[in-house]
Amino acid sequence: MPVTLTAADGHRLDAYTAGPADAKRALVIVQEIFGANRHMRRVADSFAAEGYAVILPALFDRVSPGVELGYTGPDVQRGRDLRAQIDPHKTLLDVLAAAAALPAGAKRGIVGYCWGGSVAWHGATRSSAFDAAVGWYGGGVAAARDEVPRCPVQLHFGDQDASIPNADVDLIKEARPEVEVLVYPGAGHGFGCEERDSFVEADAALAHRRTLDFFGKHLGG
Repeated sequence: MPVTLTAADGHRLDAYTAGPADAKRALVIVQEIFGANRHMRRVADSFAAEGYAVILPALFDRVSPGVELGYTGPDVQRGRDLRAQIDPHKTLLDVLAAAAALPAGAKRGIVGYCWGGSVAWHGATRSSAFDAAVGWYGGGVAAARDEVPRCPVQLHFGDQDASIPNADVDLIKEARPEVEVLVYPGAGHGFGCEERDSFVEADAALAHRRTLDFFGKHLGG
């Protein structure tokens, strides 16, 4: 169901919601650089099917409302250009607005993919809004590895990710030993997205199961 959120600075943005309105556990789902598109709505629906109340904020509404991109070369560049126009602090405001719209009293998690993986890290380190956080192939995590998470965090990376060197993953492990870092041999960037050429069904299923287990542990089963 579509809803409209209002961030702390007055910005209004669209969001997609799913799952039971009275859920005791809830998630903010954070998009890739391709917008709150069909794939991301499928991700949201998959968590809703597990009993979570979920909300997927349209973070590109800051600069271009209604953007939904595919995974071709031109769309990749447009997604990068749009992301570059958005202040990370304002992205966090939008994420916090989404968190505030989740059911009252629910334990709250955040899970993000690609750009959203980095945003999920910021949600864990720059706010106290969440009880657990999961990031899939977040390219900005290594640069922010000295930030201290305020909740348990799990991170997923492919060891053949051309945009996230294994050396960066090692830096994260060294800086944040309290964080669960999971690496998938042979997997590249975006291995969890069924619309990308880099999709690896077995790894995506395993990472999703691990994500559910992690949230089950920290948000309640």
